[in-house]
Parts: sequence; structure tokens; C-alpha cells
Amino acid sequence: MNTTNQTSKPTTSQYFAVFGLLFGALCWGIIWFPYRIMAEAGVSGAVSSFYTYAIATLIAGIYFAKHWHGIFKLPVSIIWLGLVAGWTNLAYVLAVIDGEVMRVMLLFYLSPLWTLILAHFWLKEKTQLTGYIAIAISLLGAFIMLYDPKLSSLPLPKNTAEWLALSSGVGFSLTNVITRQSKHLSLRAKSFAVWIGVLVVSLFYVVLVEKTMQAPNFLSFTHWWVMLLIALLLMAATLLVQYGVTRMPATRASVLFLFELVVAAIASYYLAHESMAINEWIGGSLIVAAAIFAAFNHND
Repeated sequence: MNTTNQTSKPTTSQYFAVFGLLFGALCWGIIWFPYRIMAEAGVSGAVSSFYTYAIATLIAGIYFAKHWHGIFKLPVSIIWLGLVAGWTNLAYVLAVIDGEVMRVMLLFYLSPLWTLILAHFWLKEKTQLTGYIAIAISLLGAFIMLYDPKLSSLPLPKNTAEWLALSSGVGFSLTNVITRQSKHLSLRAKSFAVWIGVLVVSLFYVVLVEKTMQAPNFLSFTHWWVMLLIALLLMAATLLVQYGVTRMPATRASVLFLFELVVAAIASYYLAHESMAINEWIGGSLIVAAAIFAAFNHND
């Protein structure tokens, strides 16, 4: 008996794309902690973001110096990518500094819903049954983790930090879709656009909202070391995440990135002493299951 239909094995690039998204999730699941350290030292999240991404932009500008000649040939879409990604990153940082880590994360990770809608109607991606199942499992996990028996209604954002988290999730989904649509752009161009975007959006936020900006000489040697560490981690995460979302459907990329929730849950428990209830453990397990399901059940 001949079997003509053979399931193709995932390629090395597909495995690396999954690794890139999981590494990014790991970084973003823990990056709130050094930002909180900076905030406790009197440096706001917006100012920290500005200096952190200024460092990242400087390093990238030097490393990619030979490619500067093509900067004026880039399409307008890269500007939108930078601005949307800039708000996504800044809103996330502001939210995790002032809000309750796990609730902020879960509101952020309603993003698969927005990604599904955007990918279906904008990118014209056909969503398979497995995609719907993965999203359903992840959203069920998020709902269980957010559930509070003391509340009589569905959990909704209850403060500025949580609304920022929700807007960041929408921005993350939009960033994923723009990245998928911009396959003609190089990985370094998209990554550099993200760093410039955060730098610009953070500066505008500081000027228009906070109206105060710590000068570089206000920051101590320790501050600069912390921000350098953040910059290097975020540069690596940005490059790897951009690689990942460019090589897989936007919906599955967003679901895989939910691994960040598990990292954040563990980190917030041990580093911020924020206790986890049984529903958070159950919900987190479902989200991990959804990420694994999405990684091993796809046709692309």
C-alpha cells in the first residue's frame, strides 16, 4: 500500500522561529523587574525606556552603519511599524511598573483575539481549526487566571495601568500583523524600526505627559549598568521575535508568545512576592498547553 501524503517535518528555521518567540517571551516575562528597580530609584518607566532604547539604537546604529545609505529608500509601512511597536513597548513597561503583574499580563494577552481578527481580515490568512482551538484554550486559561469569585461580572480594566496593558496587547497584535505584511523589509530594518519607535514614543510621552526628564548626570553608574543590561536583552528579544513572527502565521506567533505569562507568574511570585492562587496555576497550565498545541499542530 502506497502512502502518497506525507507530513513534512519542521525545518530548522521553523524550530528557530519558535525558539525566538519563546526567548522573547522569557525576556518580557522578567523585564518588568529591572524597570521596577529603576522606578523605585526615582527614574520613571518612560524615562528608563527612553534611555534604554537610546542605548539600543546607538549600538545598533554602529553595528549596522554600513546599511545607513538605504534608510531613505524604506517604505512608509516601517514608520507605522515603529510607532505602533513603540507604543506597545512603552505601554507595557508603564503598566507592569504600576500595576499588578499577572493581571496586567493577562489583559495584555487578550492579544490573540485581536490578532485573529486582524490576520483574518487584513492578511487574508485562513485560520485552521487548530488555530481556533489554541486560541480558545489560551483565552480560557486567561479567563481562569483572572477570575475573582468576589466579582459578579467579567473582569475589566480597573485602573490606568490595566487600560495601558489592554492597549499594549492591541498594539502587539497590530505589530505582528504589520511585520507579517512587511516581508520585503529586512530583519534588521524591522528591528531597528522598533527601537527607534520606542525611543520616539517615550520621548513624546515624557514631554507631553510627565513634563519632566532626568538628565544623564542624574543617573548613577548602577542605573546605567541596569539599563545596558535591559537594552542588550531587549535587542536580542526584538531580533529573535521579529524573526519568529516573520516565519509563521500571526495568530500562532501570538499564542506562542503567551509563554511570557508563565514566566511572569513565577517571577512575580519570587521577586515581587505576589502570591498565586490555584486558579492562576490552572490558567497558566492551560496557556502553556495552548502554546505547545499551537507549536506542533500547524500546516505551514
